[in-house]
Amino acid sequence: MHLKLRRRTRFRCVLVAASDLQSYCKCLIARSLYQRDTRSDHGAKLAADVHPYAAENCSENSVVLKKILIVDDSPSQVRLMQGLLETEGYHPVGLNDPRRIEEAITAEAPCVILLDVVMPERNGFQVCRELKSSAKFNAIPVILVTSKDTPSDRYWGEQQGADGYVTKPFTREELLRAVRRFA
Repeated sequence: MHLKLRRRTRFRCVLVAASDLQSYCKCLIARSLYQRDTRSDHGAKLAADVHPYAAENCSENSVVLKKILIVDDSPSQVRLMQGLLETEGYHPVGLNDPRRIEEAITAEAPCVILLDVVMPERNGFQVCRELKSSAKFNAIPVILVTSKDTPSDRYWGEQQGADGYVTKPFTREELLRAVRRFA
């Protein structure tokens, strides 16, 4: 998502005739154009908030939500991470079955994968190793989110190709910091 800072200024509305409007932009039809109000003695101030960069074509806003795939066998953990990520503007997709991760990646095309390690039938280390050895999926960053917090676990996750490591219980800031590094 392209972002730009906006300047807060006072504007007054000036209506432009439809015939003159074509010279400004072919895609706009009879809209209000805004002109800077020079009568105001307030200087322009840089806004603290940030808004999506308006697309050049027809003044449409382009907002692309970044998809995050969450793979955990615990539905409550998936809901917790989804809630944290949704409030930050991400589009989290939950998955409880690690055997279906490849088809979920193909269907959803996530930009980051949050992966639990301790899961039945197929643990997170195996999944990470298989994803990173696959030419189709190896470019997607994988962050291991697990209760295994020993240095040897971290080292083993690194050896499997994990891009990040977050230990449970995690704080909101820890999870978001890890996701922001890659998304």
